[in-house]
Amino acid sequence: MRKWLKIVGYVLAAALVVMQFIRFDRSVPAVEPTADFLQVVNPPVEMANLIRAACYDCHSYETKYPWYASVAPVSFLVANHIEEGREHLNFSTWSTYSAKKRAHKLEESAEEVEEAHMPESSYTWIHPEARLDDIQRQAMAQWFNGLKATIR
Repeated sequence: MRKWLKIVGYVLAAALVVMQFIRFDRSVPAVEPTADFLQVVNPPVEMANLIRAACYDCHSYETKYPWYASVAPVSFLVANHIEEGREHLNFSTWSTYSAKKRAHKLEESAEEVEEAHMPESSYTWIHPEARLDDIQRQAMAQWFNGLKATIR
C-alpha cells in the first residue's frame, strides 16, 4: 500500500512539473483605444474607478496578471476565467457592439452587479479592491441602467 502511495505521489509531482511548461496566450489583439467603454461613455471618475477595479481584469484587454497566474494549475483557471469574461463582455471593444447589444450588455451588467454575481467572490477574495459594498453595487447598477436608457 505504501509503495502505491509513493508512486501516485511521484506521478502527481511529475504532472505538476510538466504543467508548468504549458502557457496560455496572453497576447492582446490590436484594438483602437477609442473603442474602449470608458473612452466612449466617459463616466464620472468615481464610477470609472469602480468599473476598472471590479470589471476590467476579466472583461477587457487591460488584464493585470498577478504572479500566481503563471503557476499551473491556477494559471489554467485564470486563463479560462478571463476568456469567458471577455466572451460575455469586452469593454475594450465596446464601440464595436451594435446599439441593441450595448443596451443588452448594460442591462446584464446592472443585473449581475445588483444581484452580487459580479464581481465573482473567487476574484474579490484575492482582489479586495474589487469588492463592492451595497451602496456601490446599487450606484453601479443604477448608472448602468441610466446609461442603457440613453442608447438608441
